[in-house]
Amino acid sequence: MVGSIGSLVLDVTIAPEGQLKLDDDRDASIKIGGGGQAANFCAWSAALGETARLVTRVGDDELGRRLVAQIEAGGVEVKAVLGDEPTGAIAVLIGPAGERTFARQERSVLGLRAEEVEEDWFRGLNLLHIPAYSLFAEPLASTVRRAAEIARKDGALLSIDLSSAAGIREYGGAKLALDLTMLRPEIVFASEAEAAELGAPLEGMAKVPVVKLGTRGARVFSRRVPASRVDAVDATGAGDAFAAAFCSAYLDGATPLEAAGRAVLVGAFAVTRMGARP
Repeated sequence: MVGSIGSLVLDVTIAPEGQLKLDDDRDASIKIGGGGQAANFCAWSAALGETARLVTRVGDDELGRRLVAQIEAGGVEVKAVLGDEPTGAIAVLIGPAGERTFARQERSVLGLRAEEVEEDWFRGLNLLHIPAYSLFAEPLASTVRRAAEIARKDGALLSIDLSSAAGIREYGGAKLALDLTMLRPEIVFASEAEAAELGAPLEGMAKVPVVKLGTRGARVFSRRVPASRVDAVDATGAGDAFAAAFCSAYLDGATPLEAAGRAVLVGAFAVTRMGARP
């Protein structure tokens, strides 16, 4: 079983047909579905045949209940705490060249407190995946550190995705580097921009450092694994698909390079469709 702790939100993905103009309208493709980095990782893991568990916090509202039911229908076991804040949502605006802009409302998950979760939720895992987003704000960050401690004592590996260059810049690269040193993850996933913001060699942060290179594939240690050439539609969730595929293969006994080979294939598939989920 693999698990993750963090956000489950509504994604509203908007791909305009051409450049948007102020005070004017434009035809667009719009998709509404589940999102959130932790939830996406679990959804892709389940689609790849893993037993997956998501620990999250959503609002005590109809949207939260629908999002939980949706991801459970995809085979993910959900341990959801219901909070007073509304369930989170993210608007994803896709530009003409595939660039993305995000606007988010995620206060509900950030309020997840250690006393609201049960230790058994983090036992029986082979791997616990932590989005760095979950380390950027309290009380969620303290809850995540406690979850990692419980999972590791029970024999689980830890993987951490650095999540966002802007988020690291705001939180502090040195502070996140210290977090990684304390958590001692088996695997760290980062884009080139995220690794640069960390301000410390990624190789010293985990046993297996993985740099996601987008259309160029991935780099594990000093070896590059090329990506398949595809027609990209939407990169939202592609990094989560990549991480899920890598972790699944690694747990099955693949070498880091073999796991990266599987991950770039799944990541390439993920960008060919709108939305963050399989």
